[in-house]
Amino acid sequence: MSIAGGLWKAIERGELLGCEAIQIFTKNQLQWYSSPLPQHIAERFLLVWSRSHIRKVVAHASYLINLAGDEGVRRKSIESLVQEVKRCDQLGIDELVLHPGSHRGKGVEEGLRLLSEALRDVLVRTEETRVRILLETMAGTGDGLGSTLEELEWVLNFMDRDPRLGVCVDTCHVFASGYELRTAFAYEKLVQKLEKMFGLERIGCWHLNDSKEGRGSKKDRHHHIGEGEIGEQVFARIVSDPRWEDVPCILETPKENGSDVRNLTLLRKMRGS
Repeated sequence: MSIAGGLWKAIERGELLGCEAIQIFTKNQLQWYSSPLPQHIAERFLLVWSRSHIRKVVAHASYLINLAGDEGVRRKSIESLVQEVKRCDQLGIDELVLHPGSHRGKGVEEGLRLLSEALRDVLVRTEETRVRILLETMAGTGDGLGSTLEELEWVLNFMDRDPRLGVCVDTCHVFASGYELRTAFAYEKLVQKLEKMFGLERIGCWHLNDSKEGRGSKKDRHHHIGEGEIGEQVFARIVSDPRWEDVPCILETPKENGSDVRNLTLLRKMRGS
């Protein structure tokens, strides 16, 4: 949901669509830093949220952040992420989705080490908050990190499985990176893998989107629910799976006229509501 016109506007927009959960940026996602969040703005956001039917708000960190980048970018990324965690805490938002970043030619192992050390710094500097950082599964484009569950597990293990780290599963991304999830057997196999590697309690969010490209394409091209290479069945399984009853499932499909309404209507029909 857009925050144009004020952070609380995202709540109002989500309410108009009948959402039970929404995802927002807490600031301009294309800027490194922002001015401190005035307390009256945070209070208005919390008040509007409390009067809505929205159960969960998830934030997404800036796309600029790369904790495994070159030194200058890495320093700015750490500072920016610290600020975002604190903004989430001020707004009562418990989960912040983060792209794991790119190793920029340094290699996966070195990239994961840099990512993990930066995350440790961020968590220490925000230890007074309860905000959990959710590492998003990625499509495997270029030298990006997080395209395999094993890479995310490596980070969690490096961090001694810190309770303030979790995972956001993006359906387009896991499919594009090579995981099969279209059949009942494949979906259950993926969920069992998530449980074994992370524990289901660490799955803090799903991003629901079909894929314009085939499995293993390594291309991050989101599509409308049921209109891409993944098809409808897995989405019906996710939204009706009791294991995700309290886990926000966020629509991340292309923004076109009326598309949110169409996609949400289809997902609700799949769930039987």
